[in-house]
Amino acid sequence: MSDNLPLVLDLTLPQLQTALEGLDAPGYRAKQLWQGIYRQFWENASEFTNFPKAFREELAEKFRFSALEPIQTLVSADKETVKTLFRLPDGKPVEAVMMKYDQRRTLCISTQSGCAMGCVFCATGQMGFQRNLTSGEIIEQVLFYARMLRESGEQVTNIVIMGMGEPFHNYDATMSAIDRLNHPDGMNLGERRFTISTVGLVPAIQRFTADKRQINLAISLHAANDQKRSALLPINRRYPLTTLIPACREYVEHTHRRITFEWALIEGSNDRSEDAVELANLLKGLLCHVNVIPLNPTKNFDGKATSRSGALAFKEALEAKGIPCTIRLRRGIEISAGCGQLAAPMVNGFGSSVTRV
Repeated sequence: MSDNLPLVLDLTLPQLQTALEGLDAPGYRAKQLWQGIYRQFWENASEFTNFPKAFREELAEKFRFSALEPIQTLVSADKETVKTLFRLPDGKPVEAVMMKYDQRRTLCISTQSGCAMGCVFCATGQMGFQRNLTSGEIIEQVLFYARMLRESGEQVTNIVIMGMGEPFHNYDATMSAIDRLNHPDGMNLGERRFTISTVGLVPAIQRFTADKRQINLAISLHAANDQKRSALLPINRRYPLTTLIPACREYVEHTHRRITFEWALIEGSNDRSEDAVELANLLKGLLCHVNVIPLNPTKNFDGKATSRSGALAFKEALEAKGIPCTIRLRRGIEISAGCGQLAAPMVNGFGSSVTRV
Protein backbone atom coordinates (compact mmCIF):
# COMPACT_ATOMS: atom_id res chain seq x y z
CA MET A 1 0.00 0.00 0.00
CA SER A 2 1.50 3.30 -1.07
CA ASP A 3 1.97 6.04 1.49
CA ASN A 4 1.09 8.47 -1.32
CA LEU A 5 -2.56 7.42 -1.27
CA PRO A 6 -4.89 9.81 0.57
CA LEU A 7 -5.61 8.80 4.17
CA VAL A 8 -9.35 8.35 4.49
CA LEU A 9 -9.19 9.61 8.10
CA ASP A 10 -7.98 13.00 6.82
CA LEU A 11 -11.29 13.56 5.02
CA THR A 12 -14.41 15.28 6.32
CA LEU A 13 -17.75 13.70 5.45
CA PRO A 14 -18.37 16.16 2.55
CA GLN A 15 -14.86 15.50 1.24
CA LEU A 16 -15.50 11.77 1.46
CA GLN A 17 -18.78 12.18 -0.41
CA THR A 18 -16.99 14.07 -3.18
CA ALA A 19 -14.24 11.46 -3.37
CA LEU A 20 -16.72 8.61 -3.68
CA GLU A 21 -18.67 10.46 -6.35
CA GLY A 22 -15.50 10.20 -8.41
CA LEU A 23 -15.76 6.41 -8.05
CA ASP A 24 -19.38 6.45 -9.29
CA ALA A 25 -20.54 5.13 -5.92
CA PRO A 26 -24.14 5.70 -4.75
CA GLY A 27 -24.53 8.75 -2.53
CA TYR A 28 -25.31 6.73 0.59
CA ARG A 29 -21.97 4.89 0.46
CA ALA A 30 -20.09 7.83 2.02
CA LYS A 31 -22.18 7.74 5.20
CA GLN A 32 -21.86 3.95 5.36
CA LEU A 33 -18.09 4.25 5.05
CA TRP A 34 -18.02 7.03 7.65
CA GLN A 35 -20.08 5.04 10.15
CA GLY A 36 -17.99 1.93 9.55
CA ILE A 37 -14.88 3.90 10.49
CA TYR A 38 -16.20 5.95 13.42
CA ARG A 39 -18.82 3.60 14.89
CA GLN A 40 -17.65 0.10 14.01
CA PHE A 41 -13.97 1.12 14.12
CA TRP A 42 -13.20 -0.89 10.99
CA GLU A 43 -9.60 -0.30 9.94
CA ASN A 44 -9.33 -1.61 6.38
CA ALA A 45 -11.51 -1.84 3.30
CA SER A 46 -11.97 -5.62 3.55
CA GLU A 47 -13.99 -5.22 6.78
CA PHE A 48 -16.76 -3.35 4.96
CA THR A 49 -18.70 -6.50 4.08
CA ASN A 50 -21.81 -4.37 3.49
CA PHE A 51 -20.05 -3.20 0.29
CA PRO A 52 -19.74 -5.25 -2.91
CA LYS A 53 -16.35 -6.98 -3.15
CA ALA A 54 -15.37 -4.97 -6.25
CA PHE A 55 -16.05 -1.70 -4.42
CA ARG A 56 -14.01 -2.83 -1.38
CA GLU A 57 -11.11 -3.60 -3.69
CA GLU A 58 -11.45 -0.20 -5.36
CA LEU A 59 -11.42 1.53 -1.97
CA ALA A 60 -8.24 -0.34 -1.03
CA GLU A 61 -6.62 0.82 -4.26
CA LYS A 62 -7.63 4.48 -3.82
CA PHE A 63 -7.24 5.13 -0.08
CA ARG A 64 -5.12 4.35 2.94
CA PHE A 65 -7.18 3.44 6.00
CA SER A 66 -4.26 3.66 8.43
CA ALA A 67 -1.13 5.78 8.87
CA LEU A 68 0.10 4.69 12.31
CA GLU A 69 2.00 1.48 12.92
CA PRO A 70 1.91 0.34 16.58
CA ILE A 71 5.48 -0.48 17.57
CA GLN A 72 5.33 -1.04 21.31
CA THR A 73 2.62 -1.07 23.95
CA LEU A 74 3.49 -0.74 27.64
CA VAL A 75 1.01 -1.58 30.40
CA SER A 76 1.51 -0.29 33.95
CA ALA A 77 1.70 -2.73 36.86
CA ASP A 78 -1.77 -1.74 38.07
CA LYS A 79 -3.12 -2.13 34.51
CA GLU A 80 -4.69 1.31 34.77
CA THR A 81 -2.41 2.96 32.18
CA VAL A 82 -1.47 1.87 28.66
CA LYS A 83 1.09 3.69 26.51
CA THR A 84 1.62 2.98 22.82
CA LEU A 85 4.50 4.01 20.60
CA PHE A 86 3.51 4.45 16.94
CA ARG A 87 5.63 4.88 13.84
CA LEU A 88 4.35 7.43 11.31
CA PRO A 89 4.70 6.72 7.56
CA ASP A 90 7.91 8.79 7.40
CA GLY A 91 9.43 6.94 10.38
CA LYS A 92 8.76 9.72 12.90
CA PRO A 93 7.59 8.54 16.35
CA VAL A 94 4.54 9.50 18.34
CA GLU A 95 3.11 8.21 21.63
CA ALA A 96 -0.41 8.14 23.08
CA VAL A 97 -1.80 7.00 26.42
CA MET A 98 -5.02 5.46 27.74
CA MET A 99 -5.86 5.87 31.44
CA LYS A 100 -8.60 4.27 33.54
CA TYR A 101 -10.27 6.34 36.27
CA ASP A 102 -13.26 4.61 37.90
CA GLN A 103 -15.89 4.75 35.13
CA ARG A 104 -13.88 7.06 32.87
CA ARG A 105 -11.62 5.89 30.07
CA THR A 106 -9.48 8.89 29.20
CA LEU A 107 -7.11 9.14 26.26
CA CYS A 108 -4.08 11.43 26.16
CA ILE A 109 -3.58 12.15 22.48
CA SER A 110 -0.68 13.75 20.60
CA THR A 111 -0.85 16.40 17.88
CA GLN A 112 2.85 16.52 16.97
CA SER A 113 5.87 14.26 16.87
CA GLY A 114 8.08 16.04 19.39
CA CYS A 115 7.46 19.65 20.35
CA ALA A 116 8.93 23.04 19.54
CA MET A 117 8.06 24.73 22.86
CA GLY A 118 11.15 23.54 24.75
CA CYS A 119 9.68 23.42 28.28
CA VAL A 120 12.70 22.38 30.32
CA PHE A 121 11.02 19.73 32.51
CA CYS A 122 9.11 18.07 29.66
CA ALA A 123 10.60 15.05 27.91
CA THR A 124 8.75 15.85 24.68
CA GLY A 125 10.21 19.34 24.67
CA GLN A 126 13.64 17.88 25.30
CA MET A 127 13.39 15.71 22.14
CA GLY A 128 12.67 18.70 19.89
CA PHE A 129 10.16 19.17 17.09
CA GLN A 130 9.80 16.51 14.40
CA ARG A 131 6.59 17.45 12.57
CA ASN A 132 2.88 18.20 12.87
CA LEU A 133 0.42 15.34 12.67
CA THR A 134 -2.42 15.44 10.18
CA SER A 135 -5.97 15.43 11.51
CA GLY A 136 -6.29 11.80 10.46
CA GLU A 137 -3.15 10.81 12.35
CA ILE A 138 -4.58 12.46 15.46
CA ILE A 139 -7.89 10.64 14.99
CA GLU A 140 -6.23 7.29 14.45
CA GLN A 141 -4.79 7.33 17.97
CA VAL A 142 -8.34 7.57 19.31
CA LEU A 143 -9.61 4.77 17.06
CA PHE A 144 -6.72 2.53 18.14
CA TYR A 145 -7.74 2.76 21.79
CA ALA A 146 -11.45 2.63 20.95
CA ARG A 147 -10.84 -0.80 19.41
CA MET A 148 -8.79 -1.88 22.43
CA LEU A 149 -11.51 -0.81 24.87
CA ARG A 150 -14.28 -2.42 22.82
CA GLU A 151 -12.64 -5.82 23.41
CA SER A 152 -13.50 -5.49 27.10
CA GLY A 153 -16.92 -3.95 26.52
CA GLU A 154 -15.72 -0.43 27.33
CA GLN A 155 -15.57 2.83 25.41
CA VAL A 156 -13.70 6.11 25.25
CA THR A 157 -15.27 8.67 27.58
CA ASN A 158 -12.82 11.59 27.56
CA ILE A 159 -9.97 12.87 25.39
CA VAL A 160 -7.25 15.22 26.55
CA ILE A 161 -5.15 16.81 23.81
CA MET A 162 -2.03 17.09 25.92
CA GLY A 163 0.20 14.27 24.74
CA MET A 164 3.21 15.02 22.56
CA GLY A 165 3.27 18.50 21.04
CA GLU A 166 1.54 21.85 21.45
CA PRO A 167 -2.03 21.51 20.08
CA PHE A 168 -2.36 25.20 19.29
CA HIS A 169 0.87 25.03 17.25
CA ASN A 170 -1.14 22.65 15.03
CA TYR A 171 -4.47 24.41 15.48
CA ASP A 172 -6.32 23.55 12.26
CA ALA A 173 -5.52 19.82 12.33
CA THR A 174 -6.36 19.60 16.03
CA MET A 175 -9.75 21.27 15.68
CA SER A 176 -10.55 19.33 12.52
CA ALA A 177 -9.83 16.06 14.33
CA ILE A 178 -12.11 17.06 17.21
CA ASP A 179 -14.86 18.03 14.75
CA ARG A 180 -14.79 14.57 13.19
CA LEU A 181 -14.73 12.75 16.52
CA ASN A 182 -17.63 14.96 17.61
CA HIS A 183 -19.66 14.34 14.41
CA PRO A 184 -23.19 13.02 15.20
CA ASP A 185 -22.94 10.37 12.48
CA GLY A 186 -19.62 9.13 13.87
CA MET A 187 -18.27 8.65 17.40
CA ASN A 188 -20.46 11.54 18.54
CA LEU A 189 -18.20 12.49 21.43
CA GLY A 190 -19.53 15.73 22.91
CA GLU A 191 -17.22 18.75 22.83
CA ARG A 192 -17.19 18.91 26.63
CA ARG A 193 -15.50 15.51 26.68
CA PHE A 194 -12.42 17.12 25.11
CA THR A 195 -9.73 19.15 26.86
CA ILE A 196 -7.02 21.05 24.99
CA SER A 197 -3.87 21.90 26.92
CA THR A 198 -1.62 24.73 25.74
CA VAL A 199 1.53 26.37 27.10
CA GLY A 200 -0.03 29.72 26.29
CA LEU A 201 0.07 30.64 22.59
CA VAL A 202 -1.90 33.84 23.01
CA PRO A 203 -3.04 34.39 19.37
CA ALA A 204 -4.37 30.81 19.28
CA ILE A 205 -6.15 31.29 22.62
CA GLN A 206 -7.78 34.40 21.17
CA ARG A 207 -8.80 32.46 18.06
CA PHE A 208 -10.18 29.68 20.25
CA THR A 209 -12.12 32.26 22.25
CA ALA A 210 -13.65 33.68 19.08
CA ASP A 211 -14.66 30.18 17.97
CA LYS A 212 -16.80 29.85 21.15
CA ARG A 213 -16.38 26.10 21.41
CA GLN A 214 -17.56 23.96 24.32
CA ILE A 215 -14.15 22.26 24.48
CA ASN A 216 -12.36 22.57 27.83
CA LEU A 217 -9.24 24.72 27.92
CA ALA A 218 -6.22 24.09 30.14
CA ILE A 219 -3.15 26.33 30.41
CA SER A 220 0.23 24.96 31.50
CA LEU A 221 1.24 27.74 33.89
CA HIS A 222 3.77 26.39 36.44
CA ALA A 223 4.93 29.81 37.64
CA ALA A 224 3.21 33.07 38.59
CA ASN A 225 5.95 35.53 37.68
CA ASP A 226 7.68 36.08 34.35
CA GLN A 227 11.23 35.47 35.53
CA LYS A 228 10.50 32.02 36.90
CA ARG A 229 8.06 31.06 34.13
CA SER A 230 10.45 32.09 31.35
CA ALA A 231 13.12 29.84 32.89
CA LEU A 232 10.73 26.87 32.82
CA LEU A 233 8.70 27.66 29.66
CA PRO A 234 10.67 29.61 27.01
CA ILE A 235 7.42 30.57 25.25
CA ASN A 236 6.80 32.97 28.16
CA ARG A 237 9.46 35.27 26.73
CA ARG A 238 7.23 35.77 23.70
CA TYR A 239 3.87 35.70 25.49
CA PRO A 240 4.53 36.85 29.09
CA LEU A 241 1.96 36.69 31.85
CA THR A 242 0.96 40.30 31.20
CA THR A 243 -0.29 39.08 27.80
CA LEU A 244 -1.38 35.55 28.69
CA ILE A 245 -3.57 36.22 31.72
CA PRO A 246 -5.63 38.97 30.00
CA ALA A 247 -6.22 36.50 27.13
CA CYS A 248 -7.43 33.97 29.68
CA ARG A 249 -9.75 36.52 31.26
CA GLU A 250 -11.10 37.40 27.83
CA TYR A 251 -11.74 33.69 27.18
CA VAL A 252 -13.78 33.33 30.37
CA GLU A 253 -15.65 36.58 29.76
CA HIS A 254 -16.70 35.58 26.24
CA THR A 255 -17.39 31.88 26.76
CA HIS A 256 -18.46 31.85 30.44
CA ARG A 257 -16.46 28.64 30.76
CA ARG A 258 -14.06 27.85 33.57
CA ILE A 259 -10.41 27.63 32.64
CA THR A 260 -7.96 25.14 34.18
CA PHE A 261 -4.36 26.00 35.04
CA GLU A 262 -1.86 23.15 35.20
CA TRP A 263 0.93 23.40 37.77
CA ALA A 264 3.76 20.87 38.06
CA LEU A 265 5.00 21.10 41.64
CA ILE A 266 8.82 21.26 41.71
CA GLU A 267 10.41 20.95 45.12
CA GLY A 268 11.90 24.22 46.31
CA SER A 269 11.05 26.00 43.07
CA ASN A 270 7.32 26.69 42.77
CA ASP A 271 5.78 24.76 45.68
CA ARG A 272 6.13 27.15 48.62
CA SER A 273 3.23 28.90 50.36
CA GLU A 274 4.45 32.22 48.94
CA ASP A 275 4.25 30.71 45.44
CA ALA A 276 0.64 29.76 46.13
CA VAL A 277 -0.16 33.28 47.34
CA GLU A 278 1.51 34.78 44.25
CA LEU A 279 -0.55 32.46 42.03
CA ALA A 280 -3.77 33.32 43.87
CA ASN A 281 -3.13 37.04 43.38
CA LEU A 282 -2.47 36.46 39.65
CA LEU A 283 -5.75 34.58 39.20
CA LYS A 284 -7.91 36.69 41.53
CA GLY A 285 -11.45 37.12 40.22
CA LEU A 286 -10.97 34.67 37.35
CA LEU A 287 -13.35 31.72 36.92
CA CYS A 288 -10.73 29.01 37.09
CA HIS A 289 -9.43 25.86 38.70
CA VAL A 290 -5.84 24.87 39.43
CA ASN A 291 -4.68 21.31 38.77
CA VAL A 292 -1.46 20.58 40.63
CA ILE A 293 0.64 17.46 40.16
CA PRO A 294 4.02 16.65 41.69
CA LEU A 295 6.62 16.82 38.92
CA ASN A 296 7.04 13.63 36.90
CA PRO A 297 10.71 12.69 36.40
CA THR A 298 12.40 13.18 33.03
CA LYS A 299 15.91 12.33 31.89
CA ASN A 300 17.26 15.83 31.31
CA PHE A 301 15.76 17.81 34.19
CA ASP A 302 17.20 17.67 37.69
CA GLY A 303 14.18 19.06 39.55
CA LYS A 304 12.43 16.83 42.07
CA ALA A 305 8.76 16.27 42.76
CA THR A 306 7.16 17.97 45.73
CA SER A 307 6.19 15.60 48.53
CA ARG A 308 2.57 14.66 49.18
CA SER A 309 2.53 16.83 52.30
CA GLY A 310 4.02 19.71 50.31
CA ALA A 311 1.35 19.34 47.64
CA LEU A 312 -1.38 19.36 50.28
CA ALA A 313 0.08 22.50 51.86
CA PHE A 314 0.20 24.24 48.47
CA LYS A 315 -3.43 23.24 47.82
CA GLU A 316 -4.55 24.53 51.20
CA ALA A 317 -2.72 27.85 50.69
CA LEU A 318 -4.45 28.33 47.34
CA GLU A 319 -7.88 27.45 48.65
CA ALA A 320 -7.42 29.81 51.59
CA LYS A 321 -7.18 32.56 48.99
CA GLY A 322 -10.36 31.38 47.23
CA ILE A 323 -8.77 29.48 44.32
CA PRO A 324 -10.20 25.95 43.80
CA CYS A 325 -7.44 23.35 43.53
CA THR A 326 -7.13 19.62 42.90
CA ILE A 327 -4.07 17.41 43.31
CA ARG A 328 -4.08 15.27 40.21
CA LEU A 329 -3.46 11.55 40.51
CA ARG A 330 -0.11 10.51 39.03
CA ARG A 331 -0.47 7.62 36.61
CA GLY A 332 1.87 5.41 34.59
CA ILE A 333 5.11 6.89 35.95
CA GLU A 334 7.00 3.59 35.74
CA ILE A 335 6.27 3.32 32.00
CA SER A 336 6.96 7.04 31.38
CA ALA A 337 3.33 7.66 30.54
CA GLY A 338 2.79 10.54 32.96
CA CYS A 339 2.39 14.21 32.13
CA GLY A 340 5.57 15.54 30.54
CA GLN A 341 7.14 12.09 30.17
CA LEU A 342 6.31 11.25 26.55
CA ALA A 343 9.57 11.12 24.58
CA ALA A 344 9.34 8.55 21.82
CA PRO A 345 12.59 7.30 20.27
CA MET A 346 13.04 7.27 16.51
CA VAL A 347 11.41 4.02 15.48
CA ASN A 348 12.82 2.97 12.10
CA GLY A 349 13.50 -0.72 12.19
CA PHE A 350 11.78 -1.37 15.55
CA GLY A 351 9.75 -4.53 15.90
CA SER A 352 6.32 -4.67 17.53
CA SER A 353 5.84 -5.74 21.13
CA VAL A 354 3.60 -5.58 24.17
CA THR A 355 5.31 -5.18 27.53
CA ARG A 356 3.72 -5.36 30.97
CA VAL A 357 5.79 -3.50 33.54
